[in-house]
Amino acid sequence: GLFSRRQRAGGLSEAEEMEPEVEESPAAAINTTYIYAPHYIDSCDSLSKITRRASMVHSLIASYGLLKYMRVVKPRIASMEEMAMFHTDAYLEHLQKISEDGDDDDPESVEYGLGYDCPATEGVFDYAAAVAGATLTAAQCLMDKKYQVAINWPGGWHHAKKDEASGFCYLNDAVLGILKLRKKFDRVLYVDMDLHHGDGVEDAFSFTSKVMTVSFHKYSPGFFPGTGDVTDIGMGKGRYYTVNVPLQDGIQDNRYYHVCESVLKEVYTSFNPEAVVCQLGADTIAGDPMCSFNLTPVGVGKCLRYILNWELPTLILGGGGYNHANTARCWTYLTAIILGKTISSEIPDHEYFTEYGPDYVLEITQSCRTDQNEPQRIEQLLNTIRGNLKNVI
Repeated sequence: GLFSRRQRAGGLSEAEEMEPEVEESPAAAINTTYIYAPHYIDSCDSLSKITRRASMVHSLIASYGLLKYMRVVKPRIASMEEMAMFHTDAYLEHLQKISEDGDDDDPESVEYGLGYDCPATEGVFDYAAAVAGATLTAAQCLMDKKYQVAINWPGGWHHAKKDEASGFCYLNDAVLGILKLRKKFDRVLYVDMDLHHGDGVEDAFSFTSKVMTVSFHKYSPGFFPGTGDVTDIGMGKGRYYTVNVPLQDGIQDNRYYHVCESVLKEVYTSFNPEAVVCQLGADTIAGDPMCSFNLTPVGVGKCLRYILNWELPTLILGGGGYNHANTARCWTYLTAIILGKTISSEIPDHEYFTEYGPDYVLEITQSCRTDQNEPQRIEQLLNTIRGNLKNVI
């Protein structure tokens, strides 16, 4: 089984009960870095749509005793120059201005995508600069060649455009991280498993053959952001270096993994990446208010393991995930997979323990919903993608 069940029979002493259970493996060299600082998590917690989520994720990872297997690295804040590697000066200056005043009525805000989905709240610039800085810190850890995997769970804001906020995303930390990695690695692969199309990252690199973007997402009329059909394959020099895998509601672990493995296998052979950036939004997980895909962390974990088996420098980012307890369950489980640890099914006692009721276990049960992805349609999709990738030189 994937989880070691704690043996209740032996009547554990209180001291043993309190010890989060992690199966020991022989002391392996630490090859994973985890970007964390209390002030960073506080800054992320304040974001309106996902209040307290960053704390819940970090708390659960810590309660399972996983931090000792990683090098915990403090993020630095991104400078204006670093953010301007992708974003326009005008957009950054405007974001900074409204962030200082908390002014949601600035007439210019509309053209910069601020308002409705991306409210111009006070301090939003500092939050965005903190997340961008954390992703850049993670990228630097990989460039220094000391670590193979770098994790920034509060990152992954893949919708932001160079001059426009979009879908809760103010700055595109994923794009900034890729641009930084490109200074050291010639070919960077971006894999996006969020429920929503990774449009901001795709747009940033649609004209280049140095970055391949692969997005698995829900594609359906009226569903945000409305882009990412299989026919969107990149442009100019970047033609065929954009891969979109549009899926329908109800997909479950096995079919999702089949699709993921089939696509990534071809991507790896044709593109031969030197580094990978993964966006692992948890809004695909059963129980998410988006109520679309029907995955569990086990399915996503199999896809992640497939990528980790390439043994390339890998930057791990979060993303969506609006059921906070399930998002924490998912990213904690994925952290354990990255570390090659088996963790107990019982949620350890910690600050947010009560959020995990009524069963207080790590596993997530699939919902009773029909998978609307027909096998024939999926095979057609995979054949189209294989055909496109034949053109990658």
